Amino acid sequence: MRLLLPFLACFTAAVATSAAPDNVSDAAVTSTPNPSTLSDFGFFDGSAAKPSDRLIPYELRTPLFSDYATKQRFMYLPAGASVTADKDGRLIFPVGAALIKSFGYAAASGGLDIIETRVLLHKASGWVALPYVWNEDQTEARLTRSGASLALRRVRDDGGEEPFTYMVPDSNQCAGCHATNVKAGQLQPIGLKARHLPAEQLGAWSRAGILQGMPLATDLPRAIDWTDESIDVGSRARAYLDINCSHCHNRSGPADTSGLVLDLSAEPDVAMGVCKPPVAAGQGTGNRRFGIVPGRPEESILLYRMESTDPGAMMPELGRGLAHEEGNALVRRWISALPGDCGVSAT
Repeated sequence: MRLLLPFLACFTAAVATSAAPDNVSDAAVTSTPNPSTLSDFGFFDGSAAKPSDRLIPYELRTPLFSDYATKQRFMYLPAGASVTADKDGRLIFPVGAALIKSFGYAAASGGLDIIETRVLLHKASGWVALPYVWNEDQTEARLTRSGASLALRRVRDDGGEEPFTYMVPDSNQCAGCHATNVKAGQLQPIGLKARHLPAEQLGAWSRAGILQGMPLATDLPRAIDWTDESIDVGSRARAYLDINCSHCHNRSGPADTSGLVLDLSAEPDVAMGVCKPPVAAGQGTGNRRFGIVPGRPEESILLYRMESTDPGAMMPELGRGLAHEEGNALVRRWISALPGDCGVSAT
């Protein structure tokens, strides 16, 4: 699957892997006001193609879906600092740390064209989320608190084109996903839990002294790669829902009023939506009666909202303008295979 760049702008620089000199500004990370340009941090040296050698790249076993964008992920730690892990494998970052994630698409000339870079800054007062949008020349990215929309075209595998709007989130929308505990109201990183990170990566960080206090891998739950077809469809679907949905749909998250729990702790029962009537779905039900109807994906609210691109109905409601065909197909297969029924007509 390929994507073409915006109709009105074509980013031309390709992202390389060469490192830039160490020029990261700790003051820019921790102080206020926040920098208006990404270059003020020193995370990149003059272009998106040259990350500082102080940035530590990382990958996720099962990344979030974001309109088929390719992502480059980095973390930054102040000199001499390290990350610790709690008993559940959640990574705890020191003040002064930063998480940097760039979103881009393949360039016609090769390499990657970066559209935006989102940063999470760990200040003394907590985490702050900021979006920066790159210019056409890929030489600078500017803080865009109010978000932005870009017209893109998706080139499907069959060669057909589908226009869509790529949405850069505003600062409040960043908080909508990263405030994983609605009562605490504080932002937290998403995905940086041991279960979502490759064991080899965690081991390398521990050996390098970057990561301290990591529990034994055998004592921690592990998220699987949902694309691995050698694993049963139920486990793959649960892993997909966990990384894409559970930052809101957990017992203390922003979607706690829905009563729908989609993290790995949930059993495949009413809490996860099986034969569960909607509580706060509004127009998002599609005139369906239950979250999940075993054996009937077409009658399940969960899949209807995942397949929708209507802003008033789609889930996740942020971070995408396209439906994820592969993820939706997996969840459809899982629901089709679930035993039982809801006892009454589901529509």
